[in-house]
Amino acid sequence: MRHTSGVPADRSAPTDAAGGPPAATDEVVGGVVAARVLAVLITVGAGLGSLNLLVDGVLRPGAPRGVYAGTMLLLVALAVLLLVTRRISLPAIAGLVAVGDLVYVVVALSITDPMLYSPPLMMLFAAFTAAWFLDGWMLGLHMLAVPVACWIALMGSFEDPAALGVQVVVQSVVLDVASAGVYVLRRRVQRLLAATERLSSTDPLTGLANRRSMTAAAERLWRQAQREGGSVAAFLLDLDRFKQLNDEHGHAAGDAVLLAVAGSLARTVRPTDVLARTGGEELVVLGLVDDHHDARQLGERLRTAVHQAGHQRHAVTASVGVALTSPVLGENPQDAVWRLIDRADLAMYAAKEGGRDRVEVAVPVVPRPRVGGTPAGAG
Repeated sequence: MRHTSGVPADRSAPTDAAGGPPAATDEVVGGVVAARVLAVLITVGAGLGSLNLLVDGVLRPGAPRGVYAGTMLLLVALAVLLLVTRRISLPAIAGLVAVGDLVYVVVALSITDPMLYSPPLMMLFAAFTAAWFLDGWMLGLHMLAVPVACWIALMGSFEDPAALGVQVVVQSVVLDVASAGVYVLRRRVQRLLAATERLSSTDPLTGLANRRSMTAAAERLWRQAQREGGSVAAFLLDLDRFKQLNDEHGHAAGDAVLLAVAGSLARTVRPTDVLARTGGEELVVLGLVDDHHDARQLGERLRTAVHQAGHQRHAVTASVGVALTSPVLGENPQDAVWRLIDRADLAMYAAKEGGRDRVEVAVPVVPRPRVGGTPAGAG
């Protein structure tokens, strides 16, 4: 099917610099949101703890008031850090969890009645665990630290070891169960988001990249070509007489041929190339080449790969249109790639008219620099 507009409806979809389908971004987005939520919870916890101490709290004899005040200031500093940090590394997350445990213990040891201050301080545990996406080993470490911290914090309030044990078990179990529940929920949400991302970036029949992910990958190719001084080539392959095959043998046979062709092409393209199905019997390969001779050679390899996907019952050939461009600084890669594919589309129709099962290279277009803020020249 020939492109008439040059740019598909979904060309403005979010992009990713990777060579294949866009990577899932839920970790990055989730981390930013979690940091904001955690900052708010830390501020609330520090505020409630300070308010309780000001209203009716009494420090342990000999415990400097600055210890309590210092821990509260530390929490506020952490909140500021989280608000200004876009993404924190996993070791830093583990460090924040450890700091949260330490703050809880220090504050509890500094006041006469830890039970009075447990609610606002316990909330810090829930905040660290629920807001951050901990790895399995971090979660395990945290779940081991919780009962120890609870025991240290509560041991001065109970003379009966049995009563102390019950309180430690109750509070630590509640926190650990909540932590584990959030961890399991996060894993399920991640799997769901990953599956959704795969569906939105791949062709459901062949598993190849679709228009959205191919357009996103064009940015990587454009940047690489600008760095290395090469050209970006688009290869548009249209299976010959595919409609006739569908009419005579049914759509199941057509799907089987498409799967075989996709597999053969996937084994032929280079690791840095992008292979996509853009619709029907059309497939597109984007890649970097040195010149027209290099592009024609790759086009011939792709045409041969289509041949190899056929068999006696269903012989398969393809007409291949090739177009090259040298990326221009400042042009929009997503627009430029579809202009390039349109030129490859014209070359593919020339291959059809020339007898099918052949490679045609489009007449080169010399790109011009941007003039008056509008990119000129080619794709």
